[in-house]
Parts: sequence; C-alpha cells; structure tokens
Amino acid sequence: MRAQRKYFGTDGVRGHVGESLINPEFVLRLGWAAGKVLGGKKPGKVIIGKDTRVSGYIFESVLEAGLAAAGADVRLIGPMPTPAIAYLTRTLRADAGIVISASHNPYFDNGIKFFSRDGTKLDDDIEMAIEEKLDEAMQMVSAGKLGKVKRYPDACGRYIEFCKSTFGNFNASLKGKKIVVDCANGATYIVAPRIFRELGAEVIELNVHPDGFNINENCGSTNPEILQRIVKAEQADLGVAFDGDGDRVIMVDHRGEVVDGDEILYIIAKHGFVQGTLQGGVVGTVMSNLGFELALRKEGIDFVRAQVGDRYVLEQLNAKGWQLGGENSGHVVHLGMTTTGDGIITALQVLSAMVDANTSLFGVKCGMKKFPQVLVNVRISEKIEPQMLVAAQQAAKEFEKNLGENARVLLRPSGTEPLIRVMVEGEDAELVEKAAHELATIVKQNISG
Repeated sequence: MRAQRKYFGTDGVRGHVGESLINPEFVLRLGWAAGKVLGGKKPGKVIIGKDTRVSGYIFESVLEAGLAAAGADVRLIGPMPTPAIAYLTRTLRADAGIVISASHNPYFDNGIKFFSRDGTKLDDDIEMAIEEKLDEAMQMVSAGKLGKVKRYPDACGRYIEFCKSTFGNFNASLKGKKIVVDCANGATYIVAPRIFRELGAEVIELNVHPDGFNINENCGSTNPEILQRIVKAEQADLGVAFDGDGDRVIMVDHRGEVVDGDEILYIIAKHGFVQGTLQGGVVGTVMSNLGFELALRKEGIDFVRAQVGDRYVLEQLNAKGWQLGGENSGHVVHLGMTTTGDGIITALQVLSAMVDANTSLFGVKCGMKKFPQVLVNVRISEKIEPQMLVAAQQAAKEFEKNLGENARVLLRPSGTEPLIRVMVEGEDAELVEKAAHELATIVKQNISG
C-alpha cells in the first residue's frame, strides 16, 4: 500500500490546465523540488520530453527553469513518446526523465510524469522526498551553480533504431505489409511511421498533423472507428493506433475488427511461449477479459490479475519475476525489452508473431474468444467515499450471481478521471448489456443520495 500523497497520483501529477496543480507556478516549484532531490549532493542531469498538446510549451519552460534554479542540467527532447523518454533517460545516463503529457486525455488536460535513472517509475521514497521539498520555500542556487539547458538533437534517431532492434531477428522484414498508422496527432507522429517504413512496410499515415489542440480528438487508440474504415477501404493488412503519448496501442485486423490489449497480450504471450522466450506467466488486471484468462490457461500459461494501472502490473511482474503484462486498454509492458509500456514496441511484437506464423493479425488472435464485456462510465462531481458505494457493491454481487459461473461484475473508481467504471462480463451479451446499464443506474442513484 502506497503512503498517502499530497501531490502525486498513481502516475505522476495530472489535471486540467490552469487548475489544481497543473499551472506554471506549481510546475516551476515541482521542477525545483525534483532538481534538489534527484540531483542529490551533486548537480544532476534531467531529460524532459513532451507530447504535442499546446500547454506543453509552457510547462517545458517552467520545468527547465525550476530544474536549472536547483542546479540541475537539462536536456530537452521535444515531442517524443513517453517510453522514448524512459529509454533515453537510461541510455544517456541521466539522473531522471520527465514527460509532460496527459496520455489519452484531451488537450485541456496535462500532467508531469517522472522516470528514475533506470527508466522506471520513481520509488515511493523519492516521490515523498519531492513532496516534502515542495512544501519548502524555493531558493535558487548561486549564479555559478545554475544548471545549463540544451536541446538533444539525436533523440529520434536513437529511439527509432532501438525500436527496430526489438523486431524479430536481423533479417526480419515487414516487406509486403500494408499498414495504416494512426498517431492520434500525438507524440508518435514523427517516429512511428518511420519505424514501420524502415522495416519495409507500406505505411498510410493517419492523424500526423498535431496543432496543439487535436491530440486524441476522435482518433488514436481510444477512438479507432476511422482507422477501422480506412483499413478496409485501403485493403490494408492491419491498422495500428497509438494514444497521445505513445505508451498504448490498439490494432485493427484486415476485416476491420479491433484487436484490444487483451488480444495483443495473448498474441505476444503465445508467440513467446512457443518460441521458448516467455519468462513465467502473464499479469493482467481486474478489467482483463475472462476469455483472455481462459485462452492463456488452455495454452498452459499462468495468469494473475493486478489492480488497474501499470504501476500495479509492474509490482506483480517484479514480485513474480515475470516479464509480460498489461491492460486491455493496450498498455503493455514487456520487461524483456523495455522498462515501461511502449505502444510501438508492442505493435512490433505482434507483427513479429504474424511474420513467424506466416499469417494475418486475425490468424494470430483467433485462438482467443472474448466474452461479452460492457463498460459504462458514471461521471461524478466529487470524491467518492467508500460508504457511498456499499449498496451498489451489494447489487453488483447479486448481478454476478444471477449471470452464472463465467461472469464478473466490477465497480471501480477511475484513477485518472472523475468516473466510476461499471464493468459487467458474461456469456450472454444481451444479459450483460442489460445488467451493466441497470447497475450504472443504481450507482448514480447512490452517489446522488
């Protein structure tokens, strides 16, 4: 159990721009506090990257000012995927990496996420130390000790070559594959099309013209409908959709059917199991489809569930000594290749499985049959106390019992948005749909009193 945080959430600091903590004054102090803690007794070096939302320019500037005021040197990467910052932090031997992004959220949200020198999430004690430093008065170091700020010019090239190196063997190629790549007008818009092209694929680019406001807008991994249509219209082999910061991926097969994170994990796990490279089992979450769990068990692959959030998936992976896990949102972690979720590398692992099996995306996913699953989001306007959901939790248990043996019902407050997520899963699609909406109504009634 993590200690209570004043500023940090499960994935850094996030909120509406200009409100809460996401304002220039706080981010300036956050940069200073991080510089003081992460550098220790010597001047540190911190890498800063961002996605394409318009507020990123402001927060990049104040972060670098805060860090430099603490005596830390700064290397600016510019718009790059979150996992690229994790990779570059590690390989450039920086003391920390910072990403300015609100992931799959709209442009009017933003956030600050930190990576350790190893490209992993910060340890809890470091986060707590930064929080304590934030409550102190900000004091700039003397002029002779101020940090220096430089732009790092070769970030794209380094990350592109790293991603390509994770795809199959040295002679592996995507030649003959036609791929539609939806970059969500986000951080992957430069690197993703290049990576697939340089591996031999014919690439049709989609949503690669960010204007600061159109990130994740009716596109990307959370809105694959346009991608589905274009894959079919272009008679492409498949489509790939990233979210705004590039740590998630959803795919579309040649029939226009969405291949979600559970199916992606199944494909990668089965391929690794057959190749003898899968270390241990797979970590999913409480939201992972029951069909995914049953398909893995049929293959003889162990499976456990964690709480929603890559932090909790990573905790389970480390505890068990496993390497592969993720969420049905398409956030997949493969510790044998990288330290955090990476949408591009995840897509390349699926493509590697297709090439090795000499079949389509539909072909490699067909061993898994998803159970009907309905997710209803109930928007809330205030913090939910546990007692407010007692009646709804009891109703959820009754629904689960009535739906039969292969059924699951889950109520879960979102960690990133003001929502209660109602998830119902079972064998009968009509009953699942009905139960989900009835339970959502009960939740609304209990929240409103």
